[in-house]
Amino acid sequence: MATYDLDEQERLDELKAWWKRWGALTMLGLAVAIAAAAGWRYWQNHTFAQSLEAAAAYDKLTQALMANDLKSAREAGGLLVEKYGNTAFAPRAALLLAKINAGARDLKTAQTQLEWAAANSKEPAVRDLARLRLAGVQLDQKQYDAALKTLAASHSDAFAPRFDDLKGDVLLAQGKHEDARAAYRSAFGKMKEDNPYRAIVELKLDALGGGDSK
Repeated sequence: MATYDLDEQERLDELKAWWKRWGALTMLGLAVAIAAAAGWRYWQNHTFAQSLEAAAAYDKLTQALMANDLKSAREAGGLLVEKYGNTAFAPRAALLLAKINAGARDLKTAQTQLEWAAANSKEPAVRDLARLRLAGVQLDQKQYDAALKTLAASHSDAFAPRFDDLKGDVLLAQGKHEDARAAYRSAFGKMKEDNPYRAIVELKLDALGGGDSK
């Protein structure tokens, strides 16, 4: 039988004591770490697979729109929102579905889809566009206060002129001409000179007697 010197025996006894006290916890921690690593790999693979499936559904949606096959477009868009709502494709699909429904004058459904897109998109540009279109749909339904609240949400500088312009439209619909003029002036001032929409905003100002925008 192998023998140990005193120092080695003490170290062995210390190791045995430590293992008796902490061994089970150490093994549990190791098992958790392994499970976490496996779970992370599964989540990555699952997310990647979902992104591929969502991309295929979005391609089907856009192809259906190009073919003016609204039935197939609605089906593909509905699948994206319901099954792949956590992907970047879903809010974009909701925007397209809302456009279809707004064109069919189903404004309530369009509003619901735009509200969902604005609340769920992680892309600032998509979120801003959803809010802008939502405010337009609210304006069409004469939900003036709701539209102004939507337009008051934070948005990027790139969308600021369009938000101000639409705000002017809402205020004008409310009969608040001075406030509408101020909103149009703000929109006009934020637009670059080569922006083709700048001329339209200028026409709105001229109609309100605010043609001193230049």
